[in-house]
Amino acid sequence: MLAKTAPINTEGGREPRSFSILGHILPAARLEPGLYLVATPIGNLADVTLRALETLAGVDVIACEDTRITRRLTERYAISAELTPYHEHNATTARPKLLQRLAAGEAVALVSDAGTPLISDPGFKLVREACAAGFAVTALPGPSSVLAALTVAGLPTDRFYFAGFLPPKQAARRTRLAELSRIDATLVLFESGSRVQETVADLASIMGSREAAICRELTKLHEEVSRASLAELAGRADQLETRGEFVLVIGPPDADAQLMSAESLDALLRNALSHSSLKDAVVQAVELSGRPRREVYARALELAKNMKGDHGQDSGQA
Repeated sequence: MLAKTAPINTEGGREPRSFSILGHILPAARLEPGLYLVATPIGNLADVTLRALETLAGVDVIACEDTRITRRLTERYAISAELTPYHEHNATTARPKLLQRLAAGEAVALVSDAGTPLISDPGFKLVREACAAGFAVTALPGPSSVLAALTVAGLPTDRFYFAGFLPPKQAARRTRLAELSRIDATLVLFESGSRVQETVADLASIMGSREAAICRELTKLHEEVSRASLAELAGRADQLETRGEFVLVIGPPDADAQLMSAESLDALLRNALSHSSLKDAVVQAVELSGRPRREVYARALELAKNMKGDHGQDSGQA
């Protein structure tokens, strides 16, 4: 059997479920009660697993971020399952209803719009509460844009750090990149097409000449992977096609490049000084930069003085 199943209760009036592959209709037995975390294709619908299809056809309800997107998959494989929305905007009200259905002995599948559930979506709260309530939780592995990008980037994969989406504002984004720059691992980031050019420029500014890959529209018709140093990628960022979905992969720092650059240190200090005391900004910068406290403190004093002068000049002009 492809999945853990229980006999169909025909007395309860439930119709047997099925799914279709290449014109062949296959039966899907009713699943045992529990929460099933089902990975779905990140682009190419043919990447779905047989176990995922049997599970989606056999559960009582499929909880998904966007029913329109999930319906493309269920219609492709002739799955007539109930779809219900579960996303960050309705999770507070939708989660108790799903837990009630689990308590009533139903089988619930959780999917994201693409890839593996819980990666940059609100599913972890549902899983946590389902586990706390004693319901069975089963993972069905499959497509993942994080792993797909890692495998094609041509960069070290023995250690990697997934950082999700970066802050949209440049100051906060640069501060976050300065923090990430000291992690001794390959970095994996998500980015939107509207910000990818700016992000690549910030990456080059903060992380220098590290090797990287820009992965666009993975598994889709217009899949594209650009591999080069961050400096090279930033140099031609204005030619980058910005339509589609992006995963950025950045190689780990060199063994002799553990100290944060002076430019990155300044960016970190300016951001910290804008909302923290001098003392707190120095403590944060020392921890993140790896540089001596005396050096960081002297630089923080100079920047604080310049920032105060700029503020006073702006006030005078107003």
